[in-house]
Amino acid sequence: MLVFAGLGNPGAQYANNRHNVGFMAADAIARRHGFSPWSKKFQGLISTGEIVGEKVLLIKPQTFMNLSGQSVGEAMRFYKLPPSTLTVLYDEIELAAGKVRVKIGGGAAGHNGIRSLDQHVGKDFRRVRIGVGHPGVKELVHGHVLGDFSKADGEWLEPLLDVIASNAGLLAKGNDNEFMNRVTLALRDALPPTGEHDRPPPKAPKPQSHIRQARPQQPALQVPETGPMAAMLKKLFGNKG
Repeated sequence: MLVFAGLGNPGAQYANNRHNVGFMAADAIARRHGFSPWSKKFQGLISTGEIVGEKVLLIKPQTFMNLSGQSVGEAMRFYKLPPSTLTVLYDEIELAAGKVRVKIGGGAAGHNGIRSLDQHVGKDFRRVRIGVGHPGVKELVHGHVLGDFSKADGEWLEPLLDVIASNAGLLAKGNDNEFMNRVTLALRDALPPTGEHDRPPPKAPKPQSHIRQARPQQPALQVPETGPMAAMLKKLFGNKG
């Protein structure tokens, strides 16, 4: 079994917060892959189903973000699963809005939900970091992540959640680089690249038809400068170049 955990805070007042993009991603995966209805267990909401033949437990901890590890850790211990079977989807302020990066292990980078998971599960789990942008100064971070996505954010947020759900099978199989490439390509028109690392390959030029390729190139017409033809042309057109 694999466990996919989306992080967020429970309650309608937090539903559209940037901090809840992990919940949003989990909901999108459940809808796309026909998972079971959400039910209460392990101090969270869980839903089960299959992705590319792998049995997956989706979980949205209801312990509030800072205690996410209590809920996910309980589920992992119940099924006797190692950290390598866990994929966590969560917000990342150090990434530009709409950018996604995947890594295994690493530090919490100031994210309290990840810090809690590190304590209860261990660090060697897959982290799907979903960029929500940085407000610019440290003092504004709290209000930024607990603020709602704007209407304009929907232009990239909805396609992003859709492509995450559509390609969840790549995460289940451990094809992290391909997953990130799919996300980048899907959003290439909605989001500008922030560097060469996420710039999609240029579109290939349209090939010429076989008729055009086979057609011989005609040499440029040579205008005579002397002789009867040159005199006749000069009489017709004068000295125009």
